[in-house]
Amino acid sequence: MEKRSIEPSIFAIRTTAGQERNAAEMIEAKVKTNNLPVYSILVPETLKGYIFLEATDPHAAEEAIAGVKHVKSRITGKVHLSEVEKYLESKPVIDELDVGYVVEITGGPFKGMRALVTKINKVKHEATLELLEATFTLPITVNADYLKLVEKSETTKGER
Repeated sequence: MEKRSIEPSIFAIRTTAGQERNAAEMIEAKVKTNNLPVYSILVPETLKGYIFLEATDPHAAEEAIAGVKHVKSRITGKVHLSEVEKYLESKPVIDELDVGYVVEITGGPFKGMRALVTKINKVKHEATLELLEATFTLPITVNADYLKLVEKSETTKGER
């Protein structure tokens, strides 16, 4: 009798919006504890309320999510890899930014502060910002790796 290797499939799991990472961590703990045939868990940052499981079959996915807090259900059917690939590609933050966008600084002395993008230098991979929470406007230049896009709306200086 020949032994066939089982081709894993990808399954979409609905979760509470904003709790995707917590649900994934609880699923991971359950998979490790019960030695379930789940190979990977994907939590896309741009897709709220969903995570993806790579498992041998739907029963393995169901067993992995059963009773896990913040998990609502498994979407019936398989997800094709081509549908998931767009969440695997990482685009540089600098490509998403534009003058007038509001960003949050994720590192350095201004960590946690919001700022308005006033200039972008794609060659140096940095952006010049005006801090929104400062009492006076002080332009600062920050590496784009330390920025997270918050809002794409354009605001004029007269509105602030």
